[in-house]
Amino acid sequence: MKKGKKYLAVLIAILLIVVSAATGCSTQTQTPTQSNQTSSDSSKSIKGALVNIATATTGGVYYPLGNAMAKLWTDKLGVKASAQATAGTAQNINLFEKKEAEVAFAQNGVVSVAYNGEETFKGRQQKDLRVMTYLYPNVMHFIVRNDSGIKSIKDLEGKKVVPGSVGSATEINTKEILNPYGLDYTDKKNVKADFVGYNEAAELMKNKQADMAMIAGGLPTASILDMATSFEIKILDIEPEMIKKITEKYPWYFEYVIPKGTYKGQTQDVHTVAVANILLVRKDLSDELVYQLTKALYDNRDQLIAAHDTAKYMTLESALKGYTAPIHPGAEKFYKEKGLDVSKVMKP
Repeated sequence: MKKGKKYLAVLIAILLIVVSAATGCSTQTQTPTQSNQTSSDSSKSIKGALVNIATATTGGVYYPLGNAMAKLWTDKLGVKASAQATAGTAQNINLFEKKEAEVAFAQNGVVSVAYNGEETFKGRQQKDLRVMTYLYPNVMHFIVRNDSGIKSIKDLEGKKVVPGSVGSATEINTKEILNPYGLDYTDKKNVKADFVGYNEAAELMKNKQADMAMIAGGLPTASILDMATSFEIKILDIEPEMIKKITEKYPWYFEYVIPKGTYKGQTQDVHTVAVANILLVRKDLSDELVYQLTKALYDNRDQLIAAHDTAKYMTLESALKGYTAPIHPGAEKFYKEKGLDVSKVMKP
């Protein structure tokens, strides 16, 4: 009897050891599995998400850079991203309003006007605009033929100009810059306007059907390269006093120098103005999606530079420049992880 009790006690002890060991193994292996599941769920949560990127006309920088971003995000994150050609910033913001785009290239000046419900956006404030990142400077190029005799923007009076597509950011830029020169194609009509996109503007200039084309873009811009191979171009300087007037009235502009040699036949630096290009997202996009999109851009910046040299301006050092709408929390999370000070960036 005593021997039987002894065996029973030993058996119970062995069972307790086995159960304890099994429980210990379970506890040790469960935590990594749960952690992996959390990471996996985070990744899975954005896979298959539709990301339509609103850009601008195919002759500028937005469109090729937008296509490069779409490919990068599709390949790296498993989202379904695509780039759409548009008339530019104003149309892109309208697409946001209709929820027909998730990401958009934009000029910060137009974004300011839209966010605050001013000028063309009067009565319909776009408070759902959020910024993902600064992109690059959008440089104003006033292109004329070198043999035209036009030496200054003031010489455009009575001439035929191409200010950009109707309602585009470029057209808004042209109107704002012509104003201090006393030139106006809508009210005074002391210049004549033909509203077309960059590629069409290049064709009009090649065929001598326009005296000036205003192209806003990064350096170099495709449509200007195209013109420079077809005829001798001249990029007009904006005089210092006019730069001062423009930047005082529209504070999102800043002085910019186009280095000589940027375009074929350009033998001198050109003094002009520029605005900041920023990448917008809709307010209602999830923090996780925007975080992953932002992270992928900076983790794979070399791919963007290979697609268009302008992407070299996209650095963490400049990522928080030029915001005229609030930062998206998903992007803010990424920048905080990188040690950037987001305290001075615009908030809702």
